[in-house]
Amino acid sequence: MAQEHASKQPTGSSNYIKNVAIVGATGTSGKYIVEALLANGKQNITAITREGSTAQFPAGITVKKINYDDHSSIVSALQGQEALIITMGVRAPPEQQTKLIHAAADAGVSWILPNEYGYDSANESLRNDIHIGTPKSHYTDLIESLGKSSWIGFTCGFWYEFSLGGGPERFGFDFKARTLTLFDAGTQPITTTTFPQVGRGVAALLNLPIHRDDENETSTSPSLSDYKNRFCYIGSFILTQLDMLSSVLRVTSTSRSDWKITHEDSQTRYQNGKKMLQEGDFRGMVVFMYTRNFFPDGVGNHAETRGLDNEKLGLPKEDLDEYTQEAIRMKEEGGLGNY
Repeated sequence: MAQEHASKQPTGSSNYIKNVAIVGATGTSGKYIVEALLANGKQNITAITREGSTAQFPAGITVKKINYDDHSSIVSALQGQEALIITMGVRAPPEQQTKLIHAAADAGVSWILPNEYGYDSANESLRNDIHIGTPKSHYTDLIESLGKSSWIGFTCGFWYEFSLGGGPERFGFDFKARTLTLFDAGTQPITTTTFPQVGRGVAALLNLPIHRDDENETSTSPSLSDYKNRFCYIGSFILTQLDMLSSVLRVTSTSRSDWKITHEDSQTRYQNGKKMLQEGDFRGMVVFMYTRNFFPDGVGNHAETRGLDNEKLGLPKEDLDEYTQEAIRMKEEGGLGNY
């Protein structure tokens, strides 16, 4: 792919992003992104929040309130921003992201990180099998069609702490009851990422030079433009459910005999989850979405199918047991709710 280079840009233009806006700055993943951006200290950060919100924001960021029914208010809030990060829960009204993208185009925002933090939605089979509501590709297609911004999708797999401690519908663990449901034999690996690593990954991506500093096409130094209208892939761990269990046993000082371990066919579990959702039980979406990533076809292991950008972004290696312990702590403190 042909690259644009810093030397070819207009005189006086910066080769780094300075102004970053984020939607969902206090949310499940957004707070970790803000924390990492603040730690880097290289950008001016603006939190975009709806009118009437009582959310409390950390020191060091600007807060601008918008009315989603007033296009001009969103455009005004995004004026002067070079990048827009969108983080939203799955139950957020889909039209909100659409309105943000249109406003970002009218405000001249060059880069958008849409609400893409999770499974490999570039994989057509996986995308089709767990599709609900508006397809994620709708938003990336919209960004491209407007012709004013470029997008970068962020594939990190499931959040490890959230998924391990969040109940049996996710990774199959119920810590209170000490039960574990293994999908098939529990030996299918997936790629999963911790909350802090997601934050560091987004911050590191936005700290890259926009364009390469030289015209050497063989240069391995990454730039933001390398990811233009593409996905960035990161991960913390490649794990099977049995790997997770081994960590849980170490952290909790328990043995397998202390746990009730059962097996469930992944195809059956997937279909049962779809049926639950059709009957109005939202937990069914969680069941079939997670289970599909553990199918034997390996689509949930993007470290294997795509490769990771961790090294390019300078991301650290992490300690599995540390984050297993964190998952249990968050579960005990009630910090692992819905998406």
